[in-house]
Amino acid sequence: MANTAQARKRARQSLARRDANFSLRTEFRTAIKKVLKAILAGNKDAAKTEFVSAQSTIDKIARKGIFHKNKAARHKSKLSAKIKAMA
Repeated sequence: MANTAQARKRARQSLARRDANFSLRTEFRTAIKKVLKAILAGNKDAAKTEFVSAQSTIDKIARKGIFHKNKAARHKSKLSAKIKAMA
């Protein structure tokens, strides 16, 4: 357990930050799942719509530093390629 006031404060802050990051990570995963679900259903219009909202979520998470910007770009690129591959 933390002994100094500074260490106690850091422990409190890290727990609060962990909760916020957990929530954003969940939002990220859900956004990707929605796009993949639309792709598997074969609905290109729905996939494009979901992709636009997923892009916003992915960019927000990269901007906040929860994921690296290259990881965000990689996810957007893969989703975009899957949508383009739909005939």
